[in-house]
Amino acid sequence: MDQASYLDALAIDRGSEQSLHGQLYDRIHVAIREGRLPPGARLPSTRSLSIQLGVARGTIDAVYARLAGEGCLIAQRHSGTIVAPGFRAAADTSVAPPRANAAEPWLPLQLGLPALDLFPRKPWTRILARQARQLPIDEMIAPAAMGLPALREAIAAYLAVSRGVTCGVDQIVVTHGFQDALNLTVDLVLAMGDTVWIEDPGYGFVQQTLSARGMAIAPVPVDEEGLCVDQGRAEAPAAKLAIVTPAHQFPLGITLSPARRHALLTWAAEAGGWILEDDYDCEFHYSGHKPAALKAMDVDRRVFYAGSFSKSLLPSLRLGYLVVPPQLAEAARTAQQLRHRGVAMFEQLAVAEFMRQGHFARHLRRMMVRYKARRNALVAALERQFGDRIVLTHRAGGLHVLGRFPGLGDDADLARRALKHGLKPSPLSGQYLKPGPDQGLLMSFTNVPEEKADEVAATLSRAIG
Repeated sequence: MDQASYLDALAIDRGSEQSLHGQLYDRIHVAIREGRLPPGARLPSTRSLSIQLGVARGTIDAVYARLAGEGCLIAQRHSGTIVAPGFRAAADTSVAPPRANAAEPWLPLQLGLPALDLFPRKPWTRILARQARQLPIDEMIAPAAMGLPALREAIAAYLAVSRGVTCGVDQIVVTHGFQDALNLTVDLVLAMGDTVWIEDPGYGFVQQTLSARGMAIAPVPVDEEGLCVDQGRAEAPAAKLAIVTPAHQFPLGITLSPARRHALLTWAAEAGGWILEDDYDCEFHYSGHKPAALKAMDVDRRVFYAGSFSKSLLPSLRLGYLVVPPQLAEAARTAQQLRHRGVAMFEQLAVAEFMRQGHFARHLRRMMVRYKARRNALVAALERQFGDRIVLTHRAGGLHVLGRFPGLGDDADLARRALKHGLKPSPLSGQYLKPGPDQGLLMSFTNVPEEKADEVAATLSRAIG
């Protein structure tokens, strides 16, 4: 498409009730989807387009950023903004097209992703550029095994204020995310063949990792108060470790009750066991008081606390942290030196500065407001679309809702049908280790903007009936 045709396609209707942002987004999106802007095509600079269309540059920046977050565009440092070379248009145009990624395309309702369009690109980019320009010689060598001191200090301050977790900087290990934190915990306190309690239903990756490392898995059921500690004691009394998601249990979203928290901590103290707390989405709680961290109650020093920047910033950072009990801090340092000698320095420097300047706290506050709005919009759209054919469960926090569809069929089949229509909910039954009757679809709302909620709900209805 030549520039004249491109500008004609973007003609702004100033009498329209639709915002300028919405008009530009829709016009560019349609041009890409229909192939008039093919993969690799270069878009005008935001400054040039601002002048030619008479639209504020900030509006065009926001539209480009949104399309980049959805995988349609790529901002290249020297050659400007282009249509993503691997972009594939969706067959069903009622929802956003899949994100171009050879490993795992992004689709609406997909679990495990933050809102890609809400990532604070401008401050993040400025910090990255400044860090690259000012990187001192002593930060060009191998990073400290436990992590960059500045980042560990920022994490300690954040946990003290946000989660009530008081810990020394020497207890914090910067990790490559939860997977790394899990493996370090196993290295520190388990031997092959040891028994581990895991929540059922729960995060399947935990079971896969432990099984691969030769551990015995003890699935412990979850009810409306969370992990059934008494049942764990009865069925696997010799367990050495319990892995839990107390703030928002995955996938049911339940908060571990005070009584169960006390029971779990008592078990660890009496049995000489350990607890790994995965606080994976603790920042996102939309009503009432935010649940306290289990680690904040850890008077007997038996709790490992794992956090990650995957949900609060970007999964591609592969950056998280583990707070180890103080008596294991030195052992953790030795283990890190033997495992992989630390996490890449540049990402640590950027996140530390991002937190120090207050961008992280502001980003979380913004995400809270937008996530609540997106959750409410998706819930309302699903209720309008399905009526009494859906039973929705949405808790006070978390990043997804659970929809049960009585009489519409097996949830794994429903998920497959949805995928054929460009949506990617996950079947609840697939999260159980012990087969049970509970069925439903887990649907993330993070990447479903309010104005797209009705389209997504309508597409899901066409997919599953």
